[in-house]
Formats: sequence, C-alpha cells, structure tokens
Amino acid sequence: MRETEIVIGVCGGIAAYKSAVLVSNLVQQGFGVRVVLTASARQFVGEATFAALTGRPTATDVFDPQFPLGAHIELARASDILCVAPATANFLAKAAQGLADDLLSSLYLSFQGPVMIAPAMNCEMWEKAAVQRNVRQLRADGAQIIDPVEGWLSCRVRGVGRMAEPEHILAAIVALVGTDRNKQSPQQDLV
Repeated sequence: MRETEIVIGVCGGIAAYKSAVLVSNLVQQGFGVRVVLTASARQFVGEATFAALTGRPTATDVFDPQFPLGAHIELARASDILCVAPATANFLAKAAQGLADDLLSSLYLSFQGPVMIAPAMNCEMWEKAAVQRNVRQLRADGAQIIDPVEGWLSCRVRGVGRMAEPEHILAAIVALVGTDRNKQSPQQDLV
C-alpha cells in the first residue's frame, strides 16, 4: 500500500511556526507531505524550512513550472488529504465563497478528498459573525474544522483563537486515515 499523501496549506499568521512541527511529525509518521505557502505565510516562515522537513520543494505559485498542468491541479490529484493549518479569516472567507485567487484557494476548489481546516486568528476576529458564518458554511460543505483553542495570543490577550496544537491536528489526520482504510473492502487491501 502506498503512503498517504497530504498537502499542508499554510496561511499567514504567527501560528505558521506550528505548521513546521506538524509537518515534521507527519513525515516521521510515514506520510508523504507537500506544503503550499501563501504569500502572507512566507512573511512568517520560509520555504526552505518546509523543503528541509519534507524533502520536497515547497509550492507557492499557481504557475510554478514544476507543475505543467498547474500546481493546484497536480497537487489536488496527487494528494489524499488537504489540511490547512493555520487557516486565516481570509482563507476561510475565500473557501466558503468559492474564490480562487492564489494557489491555496485554487487547490481547495480543485481538491476532491477530505479537507481539514485549523483556523488561527485574533479572538475578536474569530468571534465575528462573518467568520462564524464562513465556518458553518465550510462545515456544511464537508470540511472538518479543528477549532482554535483558548490561550495566549500574539496580540497580547488571552482568548479563543490559538491554532490547535500540532499533536491534536496530527491525531485528527491519523484518525481520518484509519477511518478511510477501514472503509476499504478486503479485496482492495490485497491489491
């Protein structure tokens, strides 16, 4: 059986550093991992970090020449799971409305498998009616939302908005993969 391929989408926010831990943990668990960084994410963590952790180039552009059919198409077709961690309010809005103006939002629309989203943002943003409406829409669309938790935020307040810990996201991915494998028929397992 081939290894499970995961794309980790990283949006801009201080929680992007936690994504490096998540990616490292996934690789150590035997997952094949590709990372897509938004332009804002690159302000917090560099491409070289994720390339070193995954042993694969990091994707940042829809028109990347290493993907002749389009990075969003090729990554979507080659991956089993899409996990966006951290997901900003901007990404949540684009995904909920079906907008595709960068690689990650285009990938989200192209991807046909299970999607996990781990939001992270300021507590006032998280509580905003528009953000909660977008989260409800994404859940209705079938995305698994890994809710943010309460804790110390980079805006110097305590509140709900911290991205779930990498170990929690990893556990959700492992549980999803186990569920998917259990759904296969015995004949598929023999192939």
